[in-house]
Amino acid sequence: MTTATSLLLARHGQTVWHAENRYAGISDVPLTDTGRAQAEALGRWAGAHPVDAIWTSPLSRAVVTADPACRALGITPHREPDLRECDFGVLEGRTLAEFEAENPEAAQAFRTDPVAHPFPGAEDPSAAAERGAAALRRIAAAHPGDRVLVVAHNTLLRLVLCTLLSIPPGRYRSVFPRLHNAAISELLVKSDGSTSLLSLNVPCEPDPA
Repeated sequence: MTTATSLLLARHGQTVWHAENRYAGISDVPLTDTGRAQAEALGRWAGAHPVDAIWTSPLSRAVVTADPACRALGITPHREPDLRECDFGVLEGRTLAEFEAENPEAAQAFRTDPVAHPFPGAEDPSAAAERGAAALRRIAAAHPGDRVLVVAHNTLLRLVLCTLLSIPPGRYRSVFPRLHNAAISELLVKSDGSTSLLSLNVPCEPDPA
């Protein structure tokens, strides 16, 4: 009998670097006031749409984002090291515009195919995609038939979505331009290995009128 696990993927709240469009990667940077408000909204969403388990990246911005949901449901979160964000090498803490000013050819190559032409010193995006996809498969296998909230990162999750949905990973920036902070994207992972994307970037709370 085939079972299915619903993985509710959420990018962490806004950080002080993301507000300036800087790559955070593996750097541990704090949430802004807006990011903390987004985390609280995710907690309220979880209270209204309970999940059976919560998994997070080990980076503090993901842990802090998940905390209100954990408190709302009385759940102790699991940490998964393979859900950490990609290491962006020389772009850690910098913007793409800053990099382009000093190396326009490399910046253009990245825009054309970010997997074939990653930033200097960066983690291999293909390897990051595989580790992240394997992590989500393990989480789904550990919670057959359950609903699981997974709080992680923008680039990693986009790479993983491409991998699990059989989309060339090099297209992650064009197919999934952005995962909104603390919005929910629902992925259905079946025990036979098939995967379906049910929703993308659904806000935790409706925009005020």
